[in-house]
Amino acid sequence: MADALPFRSFLEPGQFVRHPDHPEWGLGQVQSAIAHRVTVNFEDQGKMLIDASVVMLTVVS
Repeated sequence: MADALPFRSFLEPGQFVRHPDHPEWGLGQVQSAIAHRVTVNFEDQGKMLIDASVVMLTVVS
């Protein structure tokens, strides 16, 4: 059986996102994305560490 590749988020620093379960947090900007750990600074919640293997953040274009 082949080893599964580790999860890697498609998010990159500088992207703007929203949390699907917490719209009240407002717009967030990705600060860092390492493996499944994504740090986002939300305008109404502050800096949050998100597990991107559990939460699918919505990219705002």
